Amino acid sequence: MYIEKQDKEVDAAIKDELKRQKECLMMIPSENLTSKAVLEALSSMLSNKYSEGYPGKRYYGGNKYIDVVENLAIERAKKLFKAEHVNVQPYSGSPANLEIYSALLNFGDKVMAMSLTHGGHLTHGHGVNFSGKAYKFVHYGVNQKTEMLDYDEIREMALREKPKMIVSGFTAYPREVDFKKFAEIAQEAGAISFADISHIAGLVAAGVHQSPFPETDVVMTTTHKTLRGPRGAIIMCKEKYAAQIDKAVFPGMQGGPHNNNTAAKAVCFAEASTPEFRQYASQIVKNAKALADELKKQGLRLVSGGTDTHLILVNLTGTGCSGNEAEAALDEANITVNKNTVPFDKGTPFNPSGIRLGTPALTTRGMKEAEMHEVGEMIASVVKNHADEKVKQAVKKKVLELCKRFPIKDY
Repeated sequence: MYIEKQDKEVDAAIKDELKRQKECLMMIPSENLTSKAVLEALSSMLSNKYSEGYPGKRYYGGNKYIDVVENLAIERAKKLFKAEHVNVQPYSGSPANLEIYSALLNFGDKVMAMSLTHGGHLTHGHGVNFSGKAYKFVHYGVNQKTEMLDYDEIREMALREKPKMIVSGFTAYPREVDFKKFAEIAQEAGAISFADISHIAGLVAAGVHQSPFPETDVVMTTTHKTLRGPRGAIIMCKEKYAAQIDKAVFPGMQGGPHNNNTAAKAVCFAEASTPEFRQYASQIVKNAKALADELKKQGLRLVSGGTDTHLILVNLTGTGCSGNEAEAALDEANITVNKNTVPFDKGTPFNPSGIRLGTPALTTRGMKEAEMHEVGEMIASVVKNHADEKVKQAVKKKVLELCKRFPIKDY
């Protein structure tokens, strides 16, 4: 590798990170393992080219082949998600959300979205984020008894508040979302329907989760997570919003696109169109259900009682172990999760009462239901004995053995 000779410090950090990924169970639900083809596209010479504008309408010369790549990404995404219009240039999910707001709203407009503590995202109007400062957000949550969305309550709120936009799609909600119902509520309330499917895009593409199309007006997704592509995002919408969306992305909020990333997105969309990917996405959900069953068997309480997707939210209230303590203890045992708030949490985002975990990366490694039961036992053991070094080291040994049985491929 050239970097080994050029920059030993960065090379060492990369090798250390690769070793960490190979020897740990990556269970943060927004993380996955890309293919070698995606990585090759990311490290290609396309990174050298500047391409402000869109295919056939650039502000720089020499974009003949860049146009080929971007058009491939667009057409593949349209076919994969059955979208009328796609913009593949957004750098990541957060700026893509802000571009959607910029395209379709005026500063101060009212938007309805899920609160962060119930499973929403920072860019869904949290006060510390630009979205919450520029627009007037009102937030809905889950039903306190079921810990699931109550569409009748959401409808009542929408009709009462009359927002200009209603946001669906979440980062820490483990149940299937009825996007058609959200679109119907938005239409009745006279609002634009916007679905953020960043977490479940791979499941949607594979047909194992309801699609927001054709009913939803505008849809954003990141291209990593369950879609297993590069870190980036795309915006999809009905044709009537196409010009507004494109202008908001460029020149509204971005300059030249990251062409290497666009190529990696195109590769990822092709991979997600295969029967093998559909089997993979189906296995993600099977694995999550198996893991959820084992965690419950081990006495841990799951938000909403289970999962329909790739992620699980564990409420640790009453266990004597906080989300922070669980994350740290599991990390010592080579199991990577993230601390997370749970609905009606009495803690804070920095000291929450839960942990969030998922199965995309473990499924990529080839693990199935039997392994999920092993993993569930290990997680429960660490959580219940988070201060016991012997328990953590014993679990770490089991993790290393499991990782050897299911090695990371193509790296």
